[in-house]
Amino acid sequence: MHATLITDIQGPSLTLLEREWLTNPYLGGLILFTRHFESFTQLQDLVAEISTINPKLIITVDHEGGRVQRFRDGFTLVPAMGKLASLFQQDKSSGLAAAKACATVLASELLNIGIHLTYAPVLDINYSRNTVIADRAFSDNTSDIVQLAESFMSGLKEMDFAVVAKHFPGHGWVNLDSHVACPVDDRQLEQLEAQDMKTFEALLSNIDWMMPAHVVYEKVDSEPAGFSKVWLQDILRKKMQFTGRIVSDDLSMAGAAVKGNYAQRAQAALNAGCDILLACNSSEASLEILAAMEEQGVEPMDLENYKPKANEAVLQSGAYIQAKALLESLSL
Repeated sequence: MHATLITDIQGPSLTLLEREWLTNPYLGGLILFTRHFESFTQLQDLVAEISTINPKLIITVDHEGGRVQRFRDGFTLVPAMGKLASLFQQDKSSGLAAAKACATVLASELLNIGIHLTYAPVLDINYSRNTVIADRAFSDNTSDIVQLAESFMSGLKEMDFAVVAKHFPGHGWVNLDSHVACPVDDRQLEQLEAQDMKTFEALLSNIDWMMPAHVVYEKVDSEPAGFSKVWLQDILRKKMQFTGRIVSDDLSMAGAAVKGNYAQRAQAALNAGCDILLACNSSEASLEILAAMEEQGVEPMDLENYKPKANEAVLQSGAYIQAKALLESLSL
């Protein structure tokens, strides 16, 4: 079994212990959050230090725009994707151009500071039931989501960024937040296939990494999707023929706690079919999972091929300048 871990660090600078385990062969990358950001220069120095200690690591961030934009001072404020829906309904071409511009700006500014991947886009449907999804979703209907997300994805791809789609097979229906609970979706598989899953299916060829939801779809399987062989192997791999990477949602979330301690959660995710483990907000989790992967004889997996090609002049490119100007003109 080939797999790797992406985890985080405690604060805006590295501790001595973190410098030691950054070279662990089972570590494939780091994820950064707002707590790691004090200033543009500090973040640039932190990323450079991490990359010097272990050049193989992929540096990632959950940076979608709107509420989920981890870095702000020195970065363009990108609107939540849900803000694009009304523009798209008024003028499709303008909405699609704005979606692509959002991706171009996000990816360009991250790449400029040495960050290689953002966990985006959200392909969930906004049913106005789940406050943690809400306007992170592009729209309240499948057709608009597919068109807007496809345009957003094209912006990422032009910047050589991997596309990370979430939260398979759809997190928008449940009314609980999987960060603090384990939500249960009581719909039949046929309903999911006819609604939420259509967005993932329509865009499957553009998706590099798929992130399953920490949600139980009780009419399909008793396990949360991220720990379910039914969802990840039988449906996603075999039925839908997805060949990309499957990255777990954060294993420190309450929605994952049903599987036990961190090592047990990691093992459950691996057994279900995840090949990239994501664990945040806990040094204990990081060390426990790394040790468990070694004990279990997991073969370390390299993520270097998902790094965009370096481009020092990215913020001087015509694509970035035009995209930034477009977003600023829209005032979304």
